[in-house]
Amino acid sequence: MRHPGLDVDVLAAYRPARADLGRLRLRVAEHLEAHDGYLAFSGGKDSTVVVALARQVDPAVPIAFFDSGLEYPETYDYIDALATQWRLNLTWIPARPNALTLMAASGGWTHNGPYRLDLPNAHEVLIAAPARAAHALHGPGELWGVRAEESEGRSFLYARSLRREVAAKCRDCCSPVTTSPRAEHRARHGGIVRRADGTVAFGPIWDWKDDEVWGFLRSQQIPVNPVYAKLTRLGVPRNRQRVALMVDGNGLELGRVVWLRRGWPAVYQRLVQVLPRLAEWI
Repeated sequence: MRHPGLDVDVLAAYRPARADLGRLRLRVAEHLEAHDGYLAFSGGKDSTVVVALARQVDPAVPIAFFDSGLEYPETYDYIDALATQWRLNLTWIPARPNALTLMAASGGWTHNGPYRLDLPNAHEVLIAAPARAAHALHGPGELWGVRAEESEGRSFLYARSLRREVAAKCRDCCSPVTTSPRAEHRARHGGIVRRADGTVAFGPIWDWKDDEVWGFLRSQQIPVNPVYAKLTRLGVPRNRQRVALMVDGNGLELGRVVWLRRGWPAVYQRLVQVLPRLAEWI
């Protein structure tokens, strides 16, 4: 009989957490006290960790899901189930227009249609506008699962924000230095992003590595979105696994549409009727 081998995710659950979880919960509490606001929940692993941490501070923390209209079917079921199991204070905010309508209207996904430049920006429709609605309901604060490791842009954002926080807020609060001033700066001031519109986001797991995320979920026995397991069975590398929009302009050259067709053939067939050029990425 073939042995399945060592499950590294199970092993990670027994590894001591590198992060000080008590300190993280304290920072979450301080953020909510100072800014109110909401927790942005995508149904992905990172924001699920933040939901779990925030619920330990305030079980009624407001949570917002921005529905693009192009999420994986399993994501909707997963969020519904978790909201019921954890009794989440969840607000469902749909994009208007939804992502599929916006993509179809753009002309860029059809062979003969004119390319339109008069449509609203996708970031505005899918993220900025729903975020404004959530802030209007709950206040200027935001908790999110965005991590620096995920992209150079996010790494730069957090590094720049950390420098600004230390310059503006650190008044000998990180002294006496016991080990490393940089480590203390990161632990006390890292993860804060102050935006021009006055909103303030805090990413409690901003500097976590991928194995820390999976280890936390395993150790806490937290159910994860089944999209991850399906992508794994399809052979998708872990660093390419995303549970956000099924289709957008990112990662097409890396096999994203192939995975969609293999894993969700009925969904793919419906999408390619509306977005014919999708088939060119197979």
